[in-house]
Amino acid sequence: MRTQVAIIGAGPSGLLLGQLLYKAGIDAVILERQTAQYVLGRIRAGVLEQVATDLLDEAGVGDRMHREGLVHTGFDMLFDGKRHRIDLEKLTGGKKVMVYGQTEVTRDLMDARQAAGLPTVYEATNVQIHDFDSTRPRVTYEKNGQSHTIECDFIAGCDGFHGVCRASVPRNAIQEFEKVYPFGWLGLLSDTPPVHHELIYVNSERGFALCSQRSHTRSRYYLQVPLTDKVEQWSDDAFWAELKLRLDPEAADKLVTGPSLEKSIAPLRSFVTEPLRFGRLFLAGDAGHIVPPTGAKGLNLAATDVKYLSNAFVEFYQDKTEAGIDSYSERCLKRIWRAERFSWWFTSIMHQFPNEGAIHAKLQHAELDYLMHSEAGLRTIAENYVGLPLDFGS
Repeated sequence: MRTQVAIIGAGPSGLLLGQLLYKAGIDAVILERQTAQYVLGRIRAGVLEQVATDLLDEAGVGDRMHREGLVHTGFDMLFDGKRHRIDLEKLTGGKKVMVYGQTEVTRDLMDARQAAGLPTVYEATNVQIHDFDSTRPRVTYEKNGQSHTIECDFIAGCDGFHGVCRASVPRNAIQEFEKVYPFGWLGLLSDTPPVHHELIYVNSERGFALCSQRSHTRSRYYLQVPLTDKVEQWSDDAFWAELKLRLDPEAADKLVTGPSLEKSIAPLRSFVTEPLRFGRLFLAGDAGHIVPPTGAKGLNLAATDVKYLSNAFVEFYQDKTEAGIDSYSERCLKRIWRAERFSWWFTSIMHQFPNEGAIHAKLQHAELDYLMHSEAGLRTIAENYVGLPLDFGS
C-alpha cells in the first residue's frame, strides 16, 4: 500500500490530522491498535481553547460542538473555604473556553472520516516503523493474521505516551524531561446536573478537587488521592462524601449525587520530548508531551501540534517548501513549554504536597491570596488558561 502520510494512532490527534489533510487533498492512512469502541470509551478532558475550536471548525467537524458545547467565560477557584471567580472574558479582552468532552471530539472526527470513506485500520497489531531517517519510510503491521506494509512520504506519531513511534527513536537522538507528581486524580462521571454552571478548582486541607461537566445533565468530578489508592477502594458513596468535605458549604448543599458511569485514577506527570522531528517521523500530542490536567492543556496542545504539522505537509506538497517541516519541532516546543510551565505552576498551588511540610501550605496560601487581590495576578491566570495564539512567524 502507498500513501503520502501514515498516521499512527486514531485518538483525537491522529483523527484531526487525517481530517485536515483530507481537506487539503493529501492522502493519509490511520493505524490504531485498539478497537474504535475502546478509543471512544476513554474518558478525558473537556475544556477547549479558542485555537482548538477554530481548528475543529477548519476541519469541518465543529457543528455539533457549537450546538451542544458549553461556552464558559470564567471559572471559580476555592481556597480557605471561599470561592473567587476568574473572569476570563474580562481579563483577556473577550476570550472564552468551550466545555466539550474529548470523547465527543473523537466521535465527531470518527464520523467525518467514515462519511468520507477514508481508510482507518483498527486492531492493527505489531505496528513497526522503518527507515524514517530516509526519504522512503514505511510502516508494517498485522491484521487478521496477515502482514501488511505501507510505503509513505512521512510518518505522524500520534500514538500516545506508550506508543511505538517515540519508542522507535534511537536513545541518543532524543532527550526526555519528566516530573512525576506524588498523587493522582480519582475521576467520576455521572448523569447528574453540575454543581455549578462553571468549573470549580478547589484547594482544601483534605486535597485538591475539581468540579467539571460535560453537559447540563452530565458531570465530571475529581479528587486528589495518593498514588497507592486503587479505584476499587472508592465506592460512589465514599467519593461523594469526600467531595462534599472539600467544597464550600453552598456547593456542598447543591451537589447532586448519583451512580457513577465511569470511575478511574490517573497519575499526574509533566513530560516533554525533544525534538519532535526525526527525519520523516513527527511526534504529536501525548507521544511528545504530557501535562498535568490541572491547566486543561493536553488536548489543546495536541490540537496545535496537529495544526503546525498539517500546515507543514500542505506547504510541502502544494508550495514545494520544507520550511514548515524544518520549523515544526521548534514552534511546537515553544508553545509546549509555556503550557507545561502553567500546568506545573497551577498544579503546585492547588494540590496538597504532604512531603513538603507545613511551610508549603503557608506559601500556597500567600500566593493564592496575592493572586486573588491583584489584577495582574488574575490576568496571568486567565491569559494562560484561555491559551496563546498560534505563532507562524519566522
